[in-house]
Amino acid sequence: MSSTDVAAHEIRTSLFRLVRRLRQERPEGELSYSQFNVLGWLEREGAMTNADLAAAERVTPQTMMRATTDLVASGFISRADNPADRRQVLLEITPAGATLVREDRRRRDTFLAKAMDATLTPTEQELLHLAARLMDQLSEVVE
Repeated sequence: MSSTDVAAHEIRTSLFRLVRRLRQERPEGELSYSQFNVLGWLEREGAMTNADLAAAERVTPQTMMRATTDLVASGFISRADNPADRRQVLLEITPAGATLVREDRRRRDTFLAKAMDATLTPTEQELLHLAARLMDQLSEVVE
């Protein structure tokens, strides 16, 4: 196993553990992980069709329909006719959904900042900041 292989394995497993820990910062009974992902997509990208959301999340349109139906019922997203194609429905995040996303991000960012302050030196924090930018670069690699 090469040093790159070992590093890739360690990065993947560390990221998995960190993501799992950040998920624990969400209160019990709040939306599912996939529902938060839907809200995140709509908050970042604007209105999207159910098919576009399904493709972005790599799930079937039927699976996405279940998630979005619940989000509409909860008032976190709304449906509107697509002015470019009346056969399609656009899904948009509502102000309540946007507030939920902002609060969720703030809660998890606060946890992470406190954990970093409590366990990492300023140099380690800078190194982690650089690593975050490098991981963003890796996430954009297309094979």
